[in-house]
Amino acid sequence: MNDWPEGWSDDRNARYGRGSADAQPEGVRSMPHVRRRPGVPPQAVPPQPVGSPQAAVPPQAPAAYDSGYNTGQVYGSPQGPRVGGPRGGGPRVPDRGSVRAPGPAPDWRRRIKIGSVVALVAVLGTTIGTYFWADGKIRREVDLAKVIDRPAEGDCTTYLIVGSDSREGMTADDKKRLHTGSADGKRTDSMMILAACSSGNTMISLPRDSDVEIPSFVGSQSGKTFPAQGRRVKLNAAYAEDGPELLVRTVEHNTGLRIDHYAEIGFAGFANIVDSLGGVEMNIEKGFKDKKSGADFQAGKQTLNGEQALAFVRTRYAFAESDLARTKNQQKFLSALASQAATPGTILNPFKLYPTMGAGLDTLIVDKDMSLFDLGEMFFAMKGISGGEGTSMNMPINGSRGGNLVWDKAKVQQLVKQIQNDEKVTVTEK
Repeated sequence: MNDWPEGWSDDRNARYGRGSADAQPEGVRSMPHVRRRPGVPPQAVPPQPVGSPQAAVPPQAPAAYDSGYNTGQVYGSPQGPRVGGPRGGGPRVPDRGSVRAPGPAPDWRRRIKIGSVVALVAVLGTTIGTYFWADGKIRREVDLAKVIDRPAEGDCTTYLIVGSDSREGMTADDKKRLHTGSADGKRTDSMMILAACSSGNTMISLPRDSDVEIPSFVGSQSGKTFPAQGRRVKLNAAYAEDGPELLVRTVEHNTGLRIDHYAEIGFAGFANIVDSLGGVEMNIEKGFKDKKSGADFQAGKQTLNGEQALAFVRTRYAFAESDLARTKNQQKFLSALASQAATPGTILNPFKLYPTMGAGLDTLIVDKDMSLFDLGEMFFAMKGISGGEGTSMNMPINGSRGGNLVWDKAKVQQLVKQIQNDEKVTVTEK
């Protein structure tokens, strides 16, 4: 039985397909397993007309089978072939499919818009947060609704600004360092009216020794009505008797000017604000000393810290006209303080703004209707006066009674009328 396929021979001298041991090479033989079946003509490319595009393209051979071994893609390698053969050490040829096409150019206008919106939201968030933080620190303890028989409202916004000798929050060392003493309670150490008007701002100091009448009033704590008795006292006695509400009532009764807002700060808060600002620069025209207040100043420009500033505004015994000279110094210093506090360098600098607000707001006492906007208006009005955009003066005085300073009624009435009508103040203190 022949186990070889058709066309194969088992003749060891003339084997086909397994090599031959003959001395002569084999001749050309046909291979039966690749013969074309009879009746199937070879595929031919039909002739194309001369000049046609197809005639210019040479016929292509059919695609041969490729195992992928010689291309370096054996076992599904995702990378391209290496140059130099299957085991060559040449660089890889990148696959066209792995090369990313260049993306669109960045839209800088859109990026700038988005960045601007983000920055605006951050600024608004910080501003709103600061507003509520500061608003929560203000002590709204004075109720002007308890004040009775009030004058009519005017065209300007009026503030009664009070500096008290309160030692609240001060340690024994603080009292010694600031020369405040250790008296209990609190009294008014300075009082002034600030009128913020479109025609110009006016700051009027009210000497603590002013001779005034205590009118009828409703007790701030008891709610009891106290009738007028025609008592004439020093102005600071009204505060000592029944606090801010009676002081406002007494000022309105003796001037005829309605007070819209009340602001009071104690010794500690005043000194802390000055220190938080890094001091306040002052030009002291004439040097003076006062053992009681601790003042010891040379003439000339200098920067006062909190301790020195408090001594400057409290000194009265170093001057011939003790109370009037002191009110002048108080006006001058408060204007300089507001001028330095209400600047972009302080307002826009969180390292100055927050310490300043934190130092002052904790000890600042205002009326229940006072907003941060009103407080800001007050500071900017004071700053305007120091910049020459307003008037600062003492209440016009016309003699004394029992050691108390008597106001010039005619000038006071004219001054109040100009403020009520938002007219430029032409009244002078002398």
